[in-house]
Amino acid sequence: MTVDRETVVVTGLGATTPLGGDVASTWAAMLAGRSGVRRLTEPWADQLPVRIAAPAAADPAEIVGRVHARRMDRCEQFALVASREAWADAGAPELDPDRLGVAVTSGIGGIGSTLAGYDTLKEKGWQRISPYTVPMLMPNGSAGWISMELGAHAGAHSLVSACASGAEAIGYGIDMIRYGRADVVMAGGTEAAIMALNIGAFAVMRAMSTRNDEPERASRPFDKARDGFVLGEGAGMLVLESLSHARRRGARVYAVAAGAGYSSDAYHIAHPAPDGAGVAAAIGRALADARVDAEQVVHVNAHATSTPEGDPLEAQALVKALGSAADGVIVSSTKSMTGHLLGGAGAIESVAAILALRDLVAPPTINLEELDDDVPVDVAREPRPLAKRGVNGSGPIAVLNNAFGFGGHNVSLVFTAT
Repeated sequence: MTVDRETVVVTGLGATTPLGGDVASTWAAMLAGRSGVRRLTEPWADQLPVRIAAPAAADPAEIVGRVHARRMDRCEQFALVASREAWADAGAPELDPDRLGVAVTSGIGGIGSTLAGYDTLKEKGWQRISPYTVPMLMPNGSAGWISMELGAHAGAHSLVSACASGAEAIGYGIDMIRYGRADVVMAGGTEAAIMALNIGAFAVMRAMSTRNDEPERASRPFDKARDGFVLGEGAGMLVLESLSHARRRGARVYAVAAGAGYSSDAYHIAHPAPDGAGVAAAIGRALADARVDAEQVVHVNAHATSTPEGDPLEAQALVKALGSAADGVIVSSTKSMTGHLLGGAGAIESVAAILALRDLVAPPTINLEELDDDVPVDVAREPRPLAKRGVNGSGPIAVLNNAFGFGGHNVSLVFTAT
């Protein structure tokens, strides 16, 4: 039996990324196939095996304000910047604060503030530690700051699931509206982890690219010569809204946030299950939740991080989940340009998937020179047009965004045309 439920739509987008300080500049750079990866010039990077990353294009402290920024971790600053853009883009809706919620998270949280606080403790003593250290380091800090700025009283939530965090927060925001807890939810993810400890830790796991002499060519999802991911930073935000509320105020709608699917591999703390069953299950559950047939899917913004292990596994799981319908799907990995934003990745890539749906164009996967033999999907190497498909052309076209994280977390989101 089909149960009636509130339709959830996207009415605002916000982003600050290695490609641009807002949504428009980020999307333009994606379609142009530009890379945000560069060689790190900071002295601390000199002794590391990995000396490249994708820093944000705009300094969030300049936008937030230097005085305010001193009380916030860099990841919180990114979140606030992106949320302000998304809120303005949605028309700054006026509503009962008890009907406004926040679901914003980070995979790591304020790691920079944690390290800075510890350095102060060692060098100057506990009395010199900033009283804002705990609010700066906690993973829910971004949700707290945003909820205070917007006056959101329906709830401020931060689900942490490593690199699946941003996507899971969006899924939670969808549920908040469906179950009647809120009419509008600010949802997304943020990360600021470009520092020696994180790069060194990922490098010792052999998870990162060591193409130090070719930064812009280092992130190469699905390519035979890929050798690991490149770390990026930034934030992405979506304003989710019930369709009835959006209609009442005459809001512009980007897409329907149609559904979310989840699974856990229960296999290894850092490696995906080799059979890809969890990934396929998350995709299948997302389609079922969205009430979308595989034939409606035209595009996937893949998690594909540029690691030897993960990329082909995701591609094979996509075919398993979509069946014969996978033949007509165009796949992109925008991480080839932004690097991997960890907890912010699923949110940034949801923004990209929604814009691909709006403009009917899939962004390119750059640096793809020779497709891996074990990748059985159509990967876009240049901007590709998207068109309605299906035997009878029934149902709105749909796009997917996948996000997976250490710990075996798998999340897939479905967005459909209005």
